[in-house]
Amino acid sequence: MIEAFGDSTRDGEWASARLLVDGDRIVDADVPGLTGLTLLEAAAVPGETLAADALANAIGPIFRADAKAGRTAVAMSGGVDSAVALLRSLPDAVGVTLRLWLDPEGPDAERACCSPEAVIAARETCHRLGLPHVTLDLREAFHDEIVTGFVDGYARGETPNPCIHCNGSFRFRELLEFATRAGCDRLATGHYARTVEHRGRRLLARAASVKDQSYMLAQLDPEHLERVVFPLGEQDKDATRAEAARAGLAVAKRPESQEACFLAGDDYRAFLARHGLAPARGAIVDAAGRAVGAHDGVWGYTPGQRRGIGVVAERPLYVLDTDGSTNTVVVGPHEALARRRIRAQGALYVPVGRVDAKLRYRSFTVPATVSPTADGFELELDEAVFGVARGQAAVLYEGDAVVGCGIVAAAA
Repeated sequence: MIEAFGDSTRDGEWASARLLVDGDRIVDADVPGLTGLTLLEAAAVPGETLAADALANAIGPIFRADAKAGRTAVAMSGGVDSAVALLRSLPDAVGVTLRLWLDPEGPDAERACCSPEAVIAARETCHRLGLPHVTLDLREAFHDEIVTGFVDGYARGETPNPCIHCNGSFRFRELLEFATRAGCDRLATGHYARTVEHRGRRLLARAASVKDQSYMLAQLDPEHLERVVFPLGEQDKDATRAEAARAGLAVAKRPESQEACFLAGDDYRAFLARHGLAPARGAIVDAAGRAVGAHDGVWGYTPGQRRGIGVVAERPLYVLDTDGSTNTVVVGPHEALARRRIRAQGALYVPVGRVDAKLRYRSFTVPATVSPTADGFELELDEAVFGVARGQAAVLYEGDAVVGCGIVAAAA
């Protein structure tokens, strides 16, 4: 027997739910109508927002269900993409939403994909379709793994991409663990990506439309892809919104969630200043090491940056590099940004010699020769790339297939 308790507070009101559970069945509850239900059945019971929050908080940590062939766990962000992924997974689907840490001082938390409002929207979508919905409160683990890593990366003088680590590692690890507990044989998400058979292995691949999220998912271990489906990989965003509207889903017009959701709409420099990176006066130097100015912290700069450097010169200067160990920012002319050799820590998913390398989310791919190393790979680019930053992801494609991913450790 397990006793589970959950509560919730909103606008000065409070609600709670107490359950006594034997296996996966509720044998007693202080909420009417729940006694005798399985946890799966209870997760589909609709209710007023505050009471539903309390019940969800009670169920989430202990949720489990017997395995059933064909059942799909659907990652629900509260937006239109995951809602349509849910529609595509009917009739036997379980919605799951990860509640993640948000900066309480951020100005626009409601648009984040992991906000309390997003959780409510996801749950209401599931309940409208008569489906169960489970909330997993992962705020502490997310802060420790993703947010702390983001802050530490900037402190080292890197330009980290937290969305790569979150989407390709943290989220899928938690979601696949949940899918197993929920008795599901697969996990569906609303990402615009596909999977393909390539070189004898199931790999992630670009979406068929202009909206493609394979870069952000590239750290996903190919071993997991046999259990993962991307129902939206063959269509564009307009088709997704139209499908949600035809189904009468309220999220059809919900705006896009923001990147780096934990910033809650704030500028990353202001966030870093509030979360451990105090101003630290240091030197701005040219490529020869001559001091040309001063800065208040390397974390306020990134390779390729031109504006806001604060140095007057005869020709435009760009940030070439940042070094957290010496608290130094290196600047120079645009041509000095050119990089042809990249070393990355990560993995090649299949043996490959030539690839198209993508070094930032919004950059174009560049043909390259790739060589494996003990902890990742090295790239020799066919043409120079400007503004390569340590901490960003190098994602490797062969055709549409993602054949490798690593975090940039050095560039020359």
